[in-house]
Amino acid sequence: MDTLPRSERLRGKAAVSALMSRGRWGVTRDLKYCCLKNDSPEGANRVMVSVPKRLFKRAVKRNLLKRRLREAYRTRKSLLPPSATDILLLYNTKEELDFATIREEVEAILKKIADERQL
Repeated sequence: MDTLPRSERLRGKAAVSALMSRGRWGVTRDLKYCCLKNDSPEGANRVMVSVPKRLFKRAVKRNLLKRRLREAYRTRKSLLPPSATDILLLYNTKEELDFATIREEVEAILKKIADERQL
């Protein structure tokens, strides 16, 4: 079964601030992302998702979109090599996108990151 365990979730103030300050930023049509090769001993890719409150005032909508982002990552995480990469996925549009659209954009992001890692 393909899951997203706690070890694959980016957490901790130090890890998040290191990602935000030293990571490489990119953008797709509706998402922004940041990635950074980490020094994690377990070598797992870790992900964090964010939906800004300024775009969606209701927590119900924010949580729905975060679930969609996490599920899109979980189903497509096999595109990444196991190279210990930290990833932030940031929702960046006022429109509520359906799951298929989010999954396509997350797939494009993961392919870009995988291509950068293989260079």
